[in-house]
Amino acid sequence: MENQRKNVLVTSNGDEISSNIAFHLARRGCRLVLMGDGTALRKIAEKILGSLKGAGPVEVVALDMEEEKESVFDEAVGRASMLLGKLDAFVHCYSYEGKMQEPLNLPEGEFKKIVKINFMSPWYLLKAVGNRLKEQKSGGSVVFLSSIIGSERGLYQGAAAYGSCLAGVQQLVRGVTCTEVSGYDSQQAALEIGKYQIRVNAIARGLHLDDEYPLSVGRDKAEKLVKDVAPLHRWLDAKNDLASTVIYLISDGARYMTGTTIIVDGAQSLVRPRMRSYM
Repeated sequence: MENQRKNVLVTSNGDEISSNIAFHLARRGCRLVLMGDGTALRKIAEKILGSLKGAGPVEVVALDMEEEKESVFDEAVGRASMLLGKLDAFVHCYSYEGKMQEPLNLPEGEFKKIVKINFMSPWYLLKAVGNRLKEQKSGGSVVFLSSIIGSERGLYQGAAAYGSCLAGVQQLVRGVTCTEVSGYDSQQAALEIGKYQIRVNAIARGLHLDDEYPLSVGRDKAEKLVKDVAPLHRWLDAKNDLASTVIYLISDGARYMTGTTIIVDGAQSLVRPRMRSYM
């Protein structure tokens, strides 16, 4: 029988999506370590423990996702592993979109921030987590929460840098060569570390009302016009639309799934041209 109570490391910037994923995991009985901004995540941990009776421990490990040293990420994952005792799964939700703007006008500092948070930190974290799971010799699951903005059919103007980083993460998930976990090439992950029974998948989520694109056209307008454009007549529900997919991917029921990006967008990406014309 499947053990539903996994030990899970979750990265979060304190946003509604990642905090609700953490809540659903805790409600399922998972033991959690939240990683990211310590102050914001301690509040989330307190909220989870206050609203769920009998919930397992929710610990916090602070980590600056703009850090450039790989060793800092490795040390943070090491602390998380010690708190959990045994690491079963890693769910990376931390992202930084920035304001929508033309790439020719994107300041160098903002570009570097986008790349550090959305590509470099997932890379370093995958290596650190992958090596811990390899050492445990019991396998595990890695899930990257991405967006349709990083998918070919979900491109949006003003998000070139952000979308390129997300596309890089989705390519990393797919993997094409078989080498050691400590020696990454540009497209590896799933096939590289599958031999250690480590599964790597991603979720390309749809947009919700607090994302930059809906905000750029006006929240009221976006909320009104989505009923005329989107097949399900709504934006993504940050509280309830993603947790079940995350839970599935870290579960034993997904033990034969790796190298896959699941699109959870209510078919937003299929009607993107119409959505842009309406908005």
